[in-house]
Amino acid sequence: MPKMRPPPPPPPRTVQLSIFSWNSRLARYVKAGQYENAMRLFQQMKQEGMSPDKFTFVRVLNACANLPALEEGRSIHMQIIQSGCDSDIYVCNSLIDMYAKCGSLEDAWRVFNTMPSHDVVTWNSLILGHVRCGQGLKALALFQQMQQEGMEPDPVTFVGVVNACANEAWRVFNSMPKRDVVAWNAMILGYAKCGQGQKALQLSRQMQHEGVHPVPVTFVGMLNACASVAALEEGRHIHEAIIQSGYESDVFVGSSLIDMYAKCGSIEDAWRVFNRMPRRNMVAWTAMLGAYAMHGHANEALAHFKQMCEQGVEIDDITFLSLLSACRHAGLVDEGLCYFESMNSDYGISPTNEHYACVVDLLGRAGRLHDAEVLIKTMPCEPNATVWMALLGACRIHGNLEMGECIARRVLELDPGNSAGYVLLSNIYAAAGNWDLSATVQKLRLERDVRRQQGRTWIEVNNEVHTFVVDDQEHPQINDIHAELERLSVQMKDAGYVPDITFMLHDVEEEEKLFHLCHHSEKLAIAYGLISTPPGTPIRIFKNLRVCGDCHSATKFIAKLVGRAIIIRDANRFHHFENGLCSCKDYW
Repeated sequence: MPKMRPPPPPPPRTVQLSIFSWNSRLARYVKAGQYENAMRLFQQMKQEGMSPDKFTFVRVLNACANLPALEEGRSIHMQIIQSGCDSDIYVCNSLIDMYAKCGSLEDAWRVFNTMPSHDVVTWNSLILGHVRCGQGLKALALFQQMQQEGMEPDPVTFVGVVNACANEAWRVFNSMPKRDVVAWNAMILGYAKCGQGQKALQLSRQMQHEGVHPVPVTFVGMLNACASVAALEEGRHIHEAIIQSGYESDVFVGSSLIDMYAKCGSIEDAWRVFNRMPRRNMVAWTAMLGAYAMHGHANEALAHFKQMCEQGVEIDDITFLSLLSACRHAGLVDEGLCYFESMNSDYGISPTNEHYACVVDLLGRAGRLHDAEVLIKTMPCEPNATVWMALLGACRIHGNLEMGECIARRVLELDPGNSAGYVLLSNIYAAAGNWDLSATVQKLRLERDVRRQQGRTWIEVNNEVHTFVVDDQEHPQINDIHAELERLSVQMKDAGYVPDITFMLHDVEEEEKLFHLCHHSEKLAIAYGLISTPPGTPIRIFKNLRVCGDCHSATKFIAKLVGRAIIIRDANRFHHFENGLCSCKDYW
């Protein structure tokens, strides 16, 4: 009897992913900031015959908003209409948010006007869209209309409106019949975020005077305000109030304390707060990492990151931004490149323009200008002006005139209203002794009505902030300050200090250059600190621009001569001067 053949194996079954699985994968990509991957997954989903639902559309619109990708968003809008999801309020809110973030307020308004009803999220998305597009007064009008329709404003929205038009928002705030803690918090946070820290602190005092008690969010706003104006002593008083209120264990308050102490120049206090926190979330860990980075403690930053990984703390794009900043401030090129590579390969985080700018600066400061240029040209996203500015700054440091001219043209094309591009190119020409071209660039800046940011340095003494500009004559103790500088100049010269007039980029006589150099705002602030504080106490000053090379050199001499620690925070980082040395090791 012949043997029967076994039946053929069944054909392999194709596993059909559910809509829930697709949406979960989309959500993971969006949460990780991998918006392009989310868009590709959405296309793959349609190719495999899966029909998107409202949750799919909400997530993919979020990806479009963050890229931004206006045309793709319009295409998805058409698919939403065809699917019948255009009446869903969550989908409509996502459409408004997408159009607003992509800069098309007309489309956002069309969606808004076709909606049968609006909720708080709808209004907030539209208002913040106008804020982002620079239409502050329109945002304020919408904010008032929202209130008239009985909607309770989101504090974040109020913060955005205050950012856009502080004076008008203040008028609305004053006209409120009832100002609860939410309204106060919004104003305090708004002023802190839009650079009006003193106004925010004034409001917090007024709030307490009117009998409204601070809550954790209030303290966060107050600490942000202290950080923005480097008001260390006021920050310490607020810390005492936090302890008395029982909010010291709040993780968000603790994170804000770390950030405040770090930005006010006291890394030791920042560490003490972090070390005493009963529990720490990602924000607290990242705040401490950022503190190490801005103070130039690269080794501590790398060790801190390793500890984060060992303890299973979630890592995000902000974490890597702080990590890369620590590497660039210390010139750790190989380590920085290694971490940059691991962002995507090990953590699934797509680098943004900010991360690329950090790495370009890291390479540029190390003299690897060609490598930095190659990195920019191979970026998967379009490099913005900030990325090119990082390379332009490196050209200024290394005196590469040819590359600097080329890069400056790109910067001015991308951001013609940014004065830094004109100033850097002018300085490159001036450093090369080409005063005619330097003047031509400055003339172009003036013709385009681009105002140069004035250098300012400030210092807090007895809870009062004193601000100085170059050749300042306004301070009531300016004669005493000049006398102190004269005294220091003699001692510094005897100790071997030689003024570096290459940092005075003006075509004037050497004697005039020396005069202006001696009266830079940094030196004025240090001199005021010396005559206004007890001997031996640290001096902390803060500058809105990068500290100049001569002031950096002079401060090393001053710190040694007076036997004090001098701490300077400039636009990039902190410098700790002590015993004739700086923590940056002259690499900044």
